[in-house]
Amino acid sequence: MSEKRMSGDLRAYGEELSRCLLATDWDCLDAIGEALLTAKKNSNSIWLFGNGGSAATASHVTNDLVKGCRVRDEVGFKAICLNDSSTLLTCLANDFSYADVYSILLKTYAKPGDVALAFSGSGNSPNVVNGLTAAREIGMKTIGLGGRDGGKMKALCDIILIAPTYSMEMLEDLHLFYFHNLVCALRKQL
Repeated sequence: MSEKRMSGDLRAYGEELSRCLLATDWDCLDAIGEALLTAKKNSNSIWLFGNGGSAATASHVTNDLVKGCRVRDEVGFKAICLNDSSTLLTCLANDFSYADVYSILLKTYAKPGDVALAFSGSGNSPNVVNGLTAAREIGMKTIGLGGRDGGKMKALCDIILIAPTYSMEMLEDLHLFYFHNLVCALRKQL
């Protein structure tokens, strides 16, 4: 075990994450909340997706929208995570291509007026970019949570909240924080 303590690095990470949090575009997060409320009011579905840690965030946020936004005996949002079925994803990736898994699923299930909610650190993952492209073709509202410079997905999103950092770990932390914050605010609106 190392003689050097990690506490300085731990504090530095926390301080930098706090700085990034304070630099957040809160109006953009509010716009995302309004778009989700509109989808719920219109009985539209919200289709979430991402890769790696962003896939985990998409799955977690789906849970928060469906269950965490239940108020009294009212149902939560109609939210579906496209990356939750490993069987379906691996089938489509094997028989077609991994770059097309989300676009195929959206073309199969989604309808105009639904919301595509994509999570990506780089904004350049081909399956996320192709999914957002398909969502636009379908006539869906496109929302992204990104990082860095927004990547290719930035131009494909009606609303995009870019975590103000190039650190993958920090932007994933921020994406989850943004949605926990948003869920608490949404419950008050419901």
